[in-house]
Amino acid sequence: MSDAKDATLTPEVRRLHKGMAEVWANPRGLGALTVVNHTSVGLRFMVTGAAFFLIGGLLAMLIRTQLAFPDNDFMSHEIYNQVFTMHGTVMMFLFAIPILEGVAIYLIPKMIGARDLVCPRLSAFGYFCYLFGGIILVSSLLFEMAPASGWFMYTPLSSGDYSPGRGSDFWLLGITFVEISALSAGVELVVSILRTRTEGMALHKMPLFAWYILAMALMIVVGFPPLILGSILLELERATGMPFFDVAGGGDPVLWAHLFWLFGHPEVYIIFLPGAGIVSTLIPVFARRPIVGYGWVVAAIAIMGFVSFGLWVHHMFTLGIPQLALAFFSAASMLVAIPTGIQIFVWLSTLWLGRPVMSLPMLWVAGFLVIFVLGGLTGVMLALVPFNWQVHDTHFVVAHMHYVLVGGMLFPLIAGLYYWLPLISGRMPSARLGKWSFWLIFLGFNTTFLVMHWTGLLGMRRRVFTYDTTMGWDIYNLISSVGGFMMSAGVALLILDVALHFRFGRRAPQNPWNADGLEWAMPKPPTPYNFVSLPRLETRHPLWEDPALPRTIVEGRHGLGTIDHGRRETWGSDPLTGKLREVVHLPTNSWWPFFAALALAVVCLCLLARLYPLAGIATLVAGVFLLRWSWENGAHPRAAPDARVAPGQPPLHSRTMNGPGVWAMSVSHLANGSFYLSLLFGWFYLWTVAPEWQMPATSPLSLPLLVGAGLALTLGGVWLAKLVRRLRRGNDSGLGGGMYLAAGLGALQSALLGLAIWQAPLAPGETAHDATLLVALVYVLIHALLGALLCLLQGLRVGYGYVGAEAPMEPVVVLRLWYYNLVVYWSLLVALWLLPTVLGGAS
Repeated sequence: MSDAKDATLTPEVRRLHKGMAEVWANPRGLGALTVVNHTSVGLRFMVTGAAFFLIGGLLAMLIRTQLAFPDNDFMSHEIYNQVFTMHGTVMMFLFAIPILEGVAIYLIPKMIGARDLVCPRLSAFGYFCYLFGGIILVSSLLFEMAPASGWFMYTPLSSGDYSPGRGSDFWLLGITFVEISALSAGVELVVSILRTRTEGMALHKMPLFAWYILAMALMIVVGFPPLILGSILLELERATGMPFFDVAGGGDPVLWAHLFWLFGHPEVYIIFLPGAGIVSTLIPVFARRPIVGYGWVVAAIAIMGFVSFGLWVHHMFTLGIPQLALAFFSAASMLVAIPTGIQIFVWLSTLWLGRPVMSLPMLWVAGFLVIFVLGGLTGVMLALVPFNWQVHDTHFVVAHMHYVLVGGMLFPLIAGLYYWLPLISGRMPSARLGKWSFWLIFLGFNTTFLVMHWTGLLGMRRRVFTYDTTMGWDIYNLISSVGGFMMSAGVALLILDVALHFRFGRRAPQNPWNADGLEWAMPKPPTPYNFVSLPRLETRHPLWEDPALPRTIVEGRHGLGTIDHGRRETWGSDPLTGKLREVVHLPTNSWWPFFAALALAVVCLCLLARLYPLAGIATLVAGVFLLRWSWENGAHPRAAPDARVAPGQPPLHSRTMNGPGVWAMSVSHLANGSFYLSLLFGWFYLWTVAPEWQMPATSPLSLPLLVGAGLALTLGGVWLAKLVRRLRRGNDSGLGGGMYLAAGLGALQSALLGLAIWQAPLAPGETAHDATLLVALVYVLIHALLGALLCLLQGLRVGYGYVGAEAPMEPVVVLRLWYYNLVVYWSLLVALWLLPTVLGGAS
């Protein structure tokens, strides 16, 4: 009933559907590489993540085969180290995060009443970065050059002396590439949730799943940059000898552990939150009542996201941490159980007060509740420092991690797969095959990992690749291996079920689960534009309160029900109240995200091969592609072929000064700021903790050059702020020349800063002090050059008529960058020059 072929639709509505299909069409063949629509990109993330999951599962079975019997020579210790390193790496970096981001990319616009994400080309770019980075990383197995230092790559084991091959480089470069993808999706999801909800959907009326994804995306934005910094520093150490983690040169290997777990522990909750969001979505549907304690759940999400950043030392209790810090992080590790417990009690209360229906998705939810609670209990045990000391780095920790991650992520993910499968395919899943798959996976999982707790308590270390029969681990490892293959059989049956369902599943009705969510108000499979008209919503349960909503949406009775302008549109709304603020016109299909990601892949390959000149050229090419991509923006004819809006509608977002683009720049600065603060943390950590840190008596940097560069930056920022104030008053006279002047001041800052770096007598290959100093200065130099280049482009765009009083948003975006550069530059000058000078160069 809900498509343009419905015979009851009027000719006018049919023309509307036809026009929408033409404007939002996805190319086929080679042109499919240009697709930016969130539905297609989300499915690509999920399918690619599933493929990597199968690779990771195959590696797990190799591990279980090796450990099934004592004195087994199935694999050598070199191959075993590569296999277990890649198993953890693939599952954590190439499966868990990307597939959950794919679910979010696919569902969020459909749940909040939007036609697409706010920066669809960014999503496409993120997917190609993920795909290319994953291929580069996994290819190391084919070349027998895979990393062998564990998925957390602790130094000095992963440094050049102990891992002289290319294995660590594959990990560092591949993971950094993949992290770019994660950050792209994080920025995209934050801005889309806050700024593109349909009319009337205030923040407190938002679906709970969107709250979970908002928290996850913000945690990605803040939590991933420390690992990116650590990977860059370690790769620099391996490639150029900069001793960031070498004690003899003034570094400290424990710094890597801090940077890794600043990312690593929040990642556990980044993985858990979407799974919990799926559970919070499904339980009310199958309990046939609204969730109990909506506000409590939102508070628990916020608390969990905040507290998770204070737990990273939870993984470092055996590294010689001071006693006071141990006590603090132990208490914080137990504190996080409170928001988790709130959610579990809310779920149980909803089931208790409702009329539960035990459908196939709810079977997987029940499995999640059992497994995750068990994993949470062992997590509280590990938060106790004395117990942690006893079982650290044993199979007990491996078992705990799998109970938390598989229970908290995989089971809800499969529940969500069965729940939303009719939306994707238009067909219902098989209950019989789904139940067989559940019991094989559930029983196989518990057989595998419950026994691992015992082998851990018996002293079996996680890196052991073989063992003597006198250790007493034989029967337990055999049972675990049998359970692993049982679980693999369940996964194979799950894949068979999903594949057969697309051909033989019975047709799904409009709302097959009698759900309340807006995603069930659209055609199945969904059209590229989701909704032909965007409804006004002031309830968290739109389909329960208005069952006719699917019909009125498809008949075009709601907002943005026109297509004669030729634009891809969605609403831009107030982040708190959901009131309409602008019409967001979205970019169309483009080759630039693919080309930019491909160029960055070439950069990674050149760095792996130590072809640094070619890597530099490829970096410049990637920069050109990215800048060319940014040119088709705002008032560019390809971005907005027709700037008119219907009477009574708000203006196009590019014709305002606070559109989603400004928000995207601000959220990007959260990630950038996290990277910078991690760099400052590394500077002060090495200064105060590293035993061989050497601080010169006087700074090697020229103060006049640094101050001159800072003054040029400050003058440029003041000048840009003046231009933006004039734009707010509708005055764009002299805007082009003003942008060129700001670009000149940025170029002056870059020149003075470059001269200061050139003149400084630094020896970055000898001391961690000089190496860290150089990295920090290059960081601000890159930002100075970027600020100057963007101002230059703005001047050109003013000349083309793409920026001005009628389209004033882009200078605001550039001004945000300059403000960020100002804060970073002057604070870095204090940290790198003033404080060492005041303290007399004391180490």
